Amino acid sequence: MKLIVQIPCLNEEETLPVTLKDIPRNIPGIDQVEILVVDDGSTDRTSQVARECGVDHVIRFKANQGLARGFMAGLQEAIHLGADIIVNTDADNQYYGADIPKLIQPILEGKADVVIGDREVESIRHFSTAKKILQKFGSWVVRAASDTHVPDAPSGFRAFSREAAMRTNIVSGYTYTLETIIQAGYNRLAIAHIPVRTNPKTRESRLITSLWKYIWRSASTIIRTYAMYRPLKFFSTIGGIVFTSGVLISARYLFYMSMGQGTGHVQSLILAAVLMMLGFQVLLIGLISDLIAANRRLSEEIVYRLRDIDSK
Repeated sequence: MKLIVQIPCLNEEETLPVTLKDIPRNIPGIDQVEILVVDDGSTDRTSQVARECGVDHVIRFKANQGLARGFMAGLQEAIHLGADIIVNTDADNQYYGADIPKLIQPILEGKADVVIGDREVESIRHFSTAKKILQKFGSWVVRAASDTHVPDAPSGFRAFSREAAMRTNIVSGYTYTLETIIQAGYNRLAIAHIPVRTNPKTRESRLITSLWKYIWRSASTIIRTYAMYRPLKFFSTIGGIVFTSGVLISARYLFYMSMGQGTGHVQSLILAAVLMMLGFQVLLIGLISDLIAANRRLSEEIVYRLRDIDSK
């Protein structure tokens, strides 16, 4: 049983040694533990420091590609290297490396394909009240969208079985945390969560440079991912609301017309017709998108089989 711990990095020469030191190299049930660092176009000595600290594998991008692409590059390389379990953690030493054995236990026991580390956000002292509320609300939205029960969706401390890793495909260029959960729920993978510890903050988040920007980009990622995996339901809901609004407005017009006052409410009739046509068009978009999604599922299955062949 081989475990690879992957660490996406961007200018982490100062915090990386501490993070690496905290990762256990001997874990019950695991024969081999290796560390993979993904240097996402760092301008400091991140790659050199990683090698000096004894990291087994280093991937280095010449230019910054973003967290999501760095995560996927690490996942694909870990699969190619023959990993049975892949753990993703942050390079800023946010998470306790000593919790890795606990994180992978549900996978070792065959109870889960994906395990998310629950930071129990309300107990993190350096998180502001607003951030805690937003984290909880965002996690609730992801649970609703993915039909899962993950309490801490933005957590980057997570473990994947080989099967789950090969079925993961990230489209977002911003972050992988939300999309992977929605995708895992759609693929009917078994998802578990366990409480994990966090270390004191070592630096400001590079992902959340602006709270409102983070909210906007996270919301757009959730909506886009949900629409991609549940297109018929997504567009049918929108189309149904728009069409029903048109029906109600037309019913209002018919009421006034029956009272002999229809002449003064022609605008309502026009609006009702526009809304009903628009709602019907959105429903058609949902049907077309569902057909496209069927082709995408076939493409994902092909990618999965190619990864399986390539890793043998």
